Amino acid sequence: MRPRLLVENADLQSLSTMATPARARYLVNAGTPEDACQALSWASREGLPVQVVGGGSNLIFCDDFPGLVLHMALRGKRWEAVNGDEATLMLAAGESWHQSVLYVAGAGYRGIENLALIPGTAGAAPVQNIGAYGVELSDSFISLLAWDRQAGEPVTLDREDCRFGYRDSLFKHEPERYLILEIRLRLSRHRPFELGYGELAQWFDGRTPDSPLEVAQAVMTVRRRKLPDPEQLPNTGSFFKNPVVTVAQWEELRDQWPDMVAYPTDGGVKLAAGWLIDQCGWKGYRNRTVGVHHRQALVLINHSGGNGKQVLELARRIRDDVLERYGVLLEMEPGVVPSACGLGSPV
Repeated sequence: MRPRLLVENADLQSLSTMATPARARYLVNAGTPEDACQALSWASREGLPVQVVGGGSNLIFCDDFPGLVLHMALRGKRWEAVNGDEATLMLAAGESWHQSVLYVAGAGYRGIENLALIPGTAGAAPVQNIGAYGVELSDSFISLLAWDRQAGEPVTLDREDCRFGYRDSLFKHEPERYLILEIRLRLSRHRPFELGYGELAQWFDGRTPDSPLEVAQAVMTVRRRKLPDPEQLPNTGSFFKNPVVTVAQWEELRDQWPDMVAYPTDGGVKLAAGWLIDQCGWKGYRNRTVGVHHRQALVLINHSGGNGKQVLELARRIRDDVLERYGVLLEMEPGVVPSACGLGSPV
């Protein structure tokens, strides 16, 4: 039986914050777990490829999709455990991540306030292990409930199961297996604030904030200074990951470019991808349809109705320039649909 919410030849442009044109053979906007699982079962019987979409803030459509696009619109949140100053919060996959951060911070709980204004949904947050200003989702993550498409049953995956890394997780390595339905976070009223990162440290200048909501509001102000609103200027936020190099490679780079921005991290040194791109002269670049934001070189923008192939061609040129000059290979953050588009191998 066909899913009751099935739409044929569906326009996908509004489902990605980069707003590139594409269509799907089929689309289902799933408002319940039952809607989502029914659609997946139908697609499996029909032999159709499936692409799951949340807020579309980390996705670029570069061509039409020949199968089913499953838009996760599940809503709901609830406090499942409140024990003194500690609490556990459940968020359904379709809940707005930013609004959830404000809800948590407004209730006086700490843990995710540094992740304010990151677009997308709660269900997409573990896939990317979203992070900002020294905090990652995995720092507060307890577990998630997912539908295991391989086993045909719901499963609970804890932090270790999810294999979180820097902008990485199990779900990037097994993209067609799990459908995230809800996530659970551990929050606290007295967890120390994380204020040591860059502009946030400058903002508070050694002062202790009065509340997590004050931190979230500071993060929002800082982010708005340099990041465009996708509703006004289509983009997917940071387009490239900050590359991690060995200490030996960093020392060689530092000898040649003493001003290079970098941060120590586990197992190496993290370079600022935005600095590398800026030094190659790309900040503020624009052609007829797409470009690089004038305040943040990490953000590629679709300023005049560009398509996915044009965005990816610009990304490829930037990546190849950085590799040629610094010997450092940049990796995209957003996914590409269909995946065959990609950036291709460096020249």
